Amino acid sequence: MTTTTSVLSGLLEAGAPRHAALRTPGGPTITYDALRCQVDRLSADLRGLGIERGDRVAMVLPNSLEALVAFLAVSNVATAAPLNPAYKEDEFRFYVDDTGARALVLPTQGGEAADRAAPDSVLRITVAADARGEVSFTPEGANAGGPGAGPDPDDVALVLHTSGTTSRPKRVPLTHANIIASVRNIVATYGLTPEDVSLCVMPLFHVHGLVASVLSTFGSGGTVVLPPRFNALGFWPVVQEHNVSWFSAVPTMHQALVARARRRDDGDAGTTGRLRFIRSCSASLAPATMLEMEEQFGVPVLEAYGMTEAAHQMASNPLPPGVRLPGAVGAGTGVQIGVMDEGGALLTTGDRGEVVIRGPNVIRAYESNPEANASSFTDGWFRTGDEGVLDAQGYLTLTGRIKELINRSGEKVSPREIDEVLMAHPAVAEAVAFAVPHPTHGEEPGVAVVLSEAVPERDLLAHCRVHLADFKCPRKVYIVDSLPRTATGKIQRRIVAATLLGNADA
Repeated sequence: MTTTTSVLSGLLEAGAPRHAALRTPGGPTITYDALRCQVDRLSADLRGLGIERGDRVAMVLPNSLEALVAFLAVSNVATAAPLNPAYKEDEFRFYVDDTGARALVLPTQGGEAADRAAPDSVLRITVAADARGEVSFTPEGANAGGPGAGPDPDDVALVLHTSGTTSRPKRVPLTHANIIASVRNIVATYGLTPEDVSLCVMPLFHVHGLVASVLSTFGSGGTVVLPPRFNALGFWPVVQEHNVSWFSAVPTMHQALVARARRRDDGDAGTTGRLRFIRSCSASLAPATMLEMEEQFGVPVLEAYGMTEAAHQMASNPLPPGVRLPGAVGAGTGVQIGVMDEGGALLTTGDRGEVVIRGPNVIRAYESNPEANASSFTDGWFRTGDEGVLDAQGYLTLTGRIKELINRSGEKVSPREIDEVLMAHPAVAEAVAFAVPHPTHGEEPGVAVVLSEAVPERDLLAHCRVHLADFKCPRKVYIVDSLPRTATGKIQRRIVAATLLGNADA
């Protein structure tokens, strides 16, 4: 990492003044010097509006120059709370109230549901950018101009919510120090330099896009390319035009690119330009998908392991000549990783249990949630809720979420194992296994699949019987046109199960 900063605004010091910090396809390019000036000016505006350290500022913005500059300014003065613009009014009401937002940042067009949901006491701030890429707030801060006191490393820069399973979402406070530690780890893992160009296709209200794709690139002095959304149809032309050297995405996005690559003609070959690696995170990447990506795109595909509570990255497969293992998420990247039993004892190599982590990027506690803190922290380790196993080389393989394991008459079945077997079938594009209630066994495996070509259910069941023990084989295959996803492209088993089984508690 080319900077020794301890707060987010200092990441911009890594970039040469005239070097491109941010490019928007079809829009302006912003240099590091211009970006630093804009962040300083907007920070002064916020102080002039009465925003100060400790205040929470909710932000409802699509991926854009405005969203990124506004985030940097808000986190420099207070605490940013970016929210998904697709939320409904009731959802906005919950999140604005739960974060205790002092202000709400909205685009010039859109955001009406959030505006209606926020109480009158919450200050509304509109953000816009002109054709040159100059970002401004309305209203501007009265008597703005002084630099003001900057944040401390232990100040909360970003507050996000976990997606939750059966309980209400938990509030995750990420300090400047947490995020900077994660940025350092990511820069070191992938050898990022000022020559690198990252394509950010993940939403900026999610830690994956914000920390991995954007802040880590700034920390290396490189360039971020920020389109408004992921578009598989126009993806590779953007990669070529902007000399993209890497990008990070969820498996569903990778699968969309692979599906298009299968259909391309010879004239579309070589579209990867100067790409040097592809990163996958935030959900399990099937080994078959990873291998096909490497064959189609001709660059290493590195699966990583991240979560909000760790300011994103915890482990990753390495770049060549390091060994990357299909189906594994690699070794810890500046983060200690262990496997723990239910009683809190650390297990030895090869034993399966709950994945636990500790490091400077990991939160110390959830906000105002003593029950979650009591169950999530043991002897300084954070319990991730994921089940996994470490090998002799320290590589971690995830076998599923603890609460998502299928318990068939006492036999614990990893749904991911079923996913991977079905993903290896040539007619299967996506597969998600889950528990189905059973009167005798308690639970048994079921699976939903999206097909790339028509095959009967019996063929898929026969394929499973060849590759899985009988107790692991699904008794029912639900063939569907598409799978429900979260806003960040994740597929959650409980949501798939609830949708197909009609059980809200699935």
